[in-house]
Amino acid sequence: MNDLLPIPCVLMRGGTSKGPFFLARDLPTDEAERDRILLSVMGSGHPLQIDGIGGGNPVTSKVAIVGPASIAGADVDYLFAQVRIDRNIVDTSPNCGNMLAAVGPFAIEAGLVPVRGTTTRVCIHNVNTGKLIEAEVPTPNGGVSYLGDAAIDGVPGSAAPIALTFVDAAGARTGKLFPTGRPLDVIDGVTVTCIDCAMPMMLVEAAALGVSGYETAAVLNGDGALLERLESLRRAAGVRMGMGDVSNEVIPKPVLMSRPKAGGDISVRYFMPQQCHPSLATTGAVGIVTACISDDTLASRVIGTRKPPLVLSIEHPSGHLDVALQERDGKVVAGILRTARRLFEGHVFAKPAGQFVRAA
Repeated sequence: MNDLLPIPCVLMRGGTSKGPFFLARDLPTDEAERDRILLSVMGSGHPLQIDGIGGGNPVTSKVAIVGPASIAGADVDYLFAQVRIDRNIVDTSPNCGNMLAAVGPFAIEAGLVPVRGTTTRVCIHNVNTGKLIEAEVPTPNGGVSYLGDAAIDGVPGSAAPIALTFVDAAGARTGKLFPTGRPLDVIDGVTVTCIDCAMPMMLVEAAALGVSGYETAAVLNGDGALLERLESLRRAAGVRMGMGDVSNEVIPKPVLMSRPKAGGDISVRYFMPQQCHPSLATTGAVGIVTACISDDTLASRVIGTRKPPLVLSIEHPSGHLDVALQERDGKVVAGILRTARRLFEGHVFAKPAGQFVRAA
């Protein structure tokens, strides 16, 4: 027997993201020890994450931890962890809606949720934000089906559709849709919208920072001056949003907006926050469309006055992402179609240190 620590793991693609899924009982109860394990597993501290299973990119350096629900009305708990690539930091402050797409299938196949007909609805409690999300998972033959005709931009081929419904996404981190108390703020001479809906974000018009907003992710990632400017604005926005020093957190996320040019309703470039997303985060899409239908925001200025029910199409570097908005019980509910795929299962090996305590 070798001297590495084996941990049961399933690697899954969720939406346009990918990462290991763990059962909560298989990881340490102590947060510091848990984070040390995750950093070891992912290979953080190296740009390629060469000594781990991370992919050297923020969208492939993500972790999902799933366990029995801790609140009434939910089927499972889901804790998301963004594992930094170049630094030994595990950030559990945000949610990830793309990884969320794989939580339902994982929970069903792990025996946490029974199959309930040809489609199984899984109510997911996101521990990061305290919010509930409904996932409708295809289970036509008594088990999860991954094959189908649904296609999403940013992922090749097609797969079975997974419908995600964000029931009450406003105030995910701060408790307020507009944490500064206003739909518009001016930071260092730049007008921004600070919004917290599924994901805390700072929205800014691309032209205000000297770019078109239609550049590829690679071009934007190579613009050091732009990235430095965005980070300065983001940190200032974090303070105004009541989050304090966010230099070691990945929220709020900066988003560049511009008018559509490919048949959508708005064009965006979403940052994670130091790199531009190759497509668009699902949680980011929920917040962006919420800003679009909210009065006096930068987003509503771009698209004009719109009110639900409606479907808004967001242009991003890999194509489009459509979000359906409707009202339920006096609140706006956002629905997004995603896909997922189980890639492999087995054990991932971590370097042991200290005492490893399994959850009860």
